Amino acid sequence: MSWIVVRARSDVKVERSISETMGMLNLTRVNHAVIIPDSPQYRGMLQKAKDYITWGNADADLVEKMISERGRLVGDKRIADADIKEATEFGSIKEFAAAIAAGDATVKDMPDMKRVFRLHPPRGPKGWGGLKRTYVIGGALGARGEDISALVERMI
Repeated sequence: MSWIVVRARSDVKVERSISETMGMLNLTRVNHAVIIPDSPQYRGMLQKAKDYITWGNADADLVEKMISERGRLVGDKRIADADIKEATEFGSIKEFAAAIAAGDATVKDMPDMKRVFRLHPPRGPKGWGGLKRTYVIGGALGARGEDISALVERMI
């Protein structure tokens, strides 16, 4: 299992340790997203930065769409099936995305692929839905579970 993590807020006037944690997650700017595996270390990092990020479960279709539309190789080149086939044991973006979502592979398995996905701000009338409240009470921050798909779809 993997998570999709999206940075929602800036780190202006943020405690140093939280800012460093977001740096360790490669979330250096607002609207950047990463795909990370489920592990106790990453869970602790997510809890530390929960007031500045949102995350949820990654499904294979969403990961495939993120890689094909917003994923980039070094040199800002788009990713194609041929690139995946050449650099990994997977034959296509779809197979690679399914392995990432299941937790059998990570984004690091593709050496030339950038680990950060640069997304647009959320489109639509709702936007983020409140950057100072948790998702549970109608805001944008914290754990979303399966609902991360709707947000990332609006951001791709």
